[in-house]
Amino acid sequence: MYTNRSYYRSIRRRLGVGAADRYGAVSVYLAGALAVILLVAVGAGYRVAASRLNHALTSAVHLPVPLTAIPERLDGWVGQELLIPETVREYMQDNFADDYVSRRYLNESAGMWADLYVVYCASRPGSLQGHRPRVCYPGNGWIHDQTTESKFVSASGREVKCLVHRFHKSAPAYQDIVVLNFYVLDGQISVRESEFSSLFDRRPNLANNPARYVAQVQISSVLEHSVRSAAQDFADMLLAFLPDEDGRVTAHQYVSTSSAEEQL
Repeated sequence: MYTNRSYYRSIRRRLGVGAADRYGAVSVYLAGALAVILLVAVGAGYRVAASRLNHALTSAVHLPVPLTAIPERLDGWVGQELLIPETVREYMQDNFADDYVSRRYLNESAGMWADLYVVYCASRPGSLQGHRPRVCYPGNGWIHDQTTESKFVSASGREVKCLVHRFHKSAPAYQDIVVLNFYVLDGQISVRESEFSSLFDRRPNLANNPARYVAQVQISSVLEHSVRSAAQDFADMLLAFLPDEDGRVTAHQYVSTSSAEEQL
């Protein structure tokens, strides 16, 4: 078998020095052309991959039934949309919130009211980390008094773990507020951020899988009794809007056909 040098010498002997030189020049030209083609192909592939990645990173992951389809009337409660503070809205935009709902519900017959706030995060599930009452409420002028781990039982008999936070404002007028808070992590109830704070949870959800998510549920009012009553009445319905451990969503039972069509 020829070495490179021997092979080149044989060509020179067969074709002559000039022909061999021309052969070498053509080889160099072809190698350069192939290199340019390869660079163009790699660049085009990179642009396509970057475009797909950017789309995945900037596109919201949609629930099968949006949170805005949550009924405004349920078990004696009547709700209306509640304005979200600008600081909270900015936080959600910066941390990839894919869906949310904020409402105040009034139960006239029982003389109670409660504010419901639910946020769903699947684009980057771990981005919800840090959005907890003990951070957000003091950031809006509330003074933290107490946090206790607790639980309540839903209307269907499901036991739901939660944290109960108490805050107050001392000026200009004294105010109290009780905030019941829990998370839903891929269909499982959680009260600890450490359960979704790993590097894996903060990775982008490139598959746009709605069943890989973290959702936060907050129910607040001035009285703990009002908060717990609303939590008991709302829990089964709220969990039906979020994918369960098998990725199933059963919210359609709470949404009329006409209402569901309006939300799509």
